Amino acid sequence: MSDKDDRPGGVSRRNFLKSTGVAGVAATIIAPAAGLAAQSGPKTLGPGEVPVRLNVNGRQLDLMIEPRVTLLDALRMRADLTGNKRGCDRGACGACTMLVDGRTVYACSTLAIDVQGKTIRNVDGLARDGQLHPVQQAFCDKDALMCGFCTPGFVMASVGLLEKHPNPTPEQIKKGLDGNICRCGTFTRIFEAVSSVKGVQRG
Repeated sequence: MSDKDDRPGGVSRRNFLKSTGVAGVAATIIAPAAGLAAQSGPKTLGPGEVPVRLNVNGRQLDLMIEPRVTLLDALRMRADLTGNKRGCDRGACGACTMLVDGRTVYACSTLAIDVQGKTIRNVDGLARDGQLHPVQQAFCDKDALMCGFCTPGFVMASVGLLEKHPNPTPEQIKKGLDGNICRCGTFTRIFEAVSSVKGVQRG
């Protein structure tokens, strides 16, 4: 390539080198600016422990936990609320089911830090003044448990269902409990227990 191309619209070597040099400098200047813009996004938490405040069963819990800690681990390992169990640990069996703002969640798949400021209920908080919750009593009366490992999750799912549908149809019961698994196969007794409960008020 000659130093200067005299053809109309031609590109000289000098002009080519100038333009690529400017582009490189511009990229060098713009890249840090873009990085700063990205850093000004949501505040990064962790990886160490951070303060987390939870409202569980009407009681305030102040914990120091890593942001990656699940609601199930926070309550079982840090708050000694061991009623709900860890089954599959992947949101498939429902043994860890809790209520957050009245909706059922898999506590093994929910970050504790994400439910701050919300009302959390687990099976440890259902009984009041030495009296079982009507759903717990119905599970006892109908013999709706065998090994009992899945029972806390079923109870919480049932409470959530009955608070939403005080007189559920069979289809509503099946749909409301379809996220929970009993490996002992006590589904018929569980269905009878939930069907027998009347007048559950929203907690």
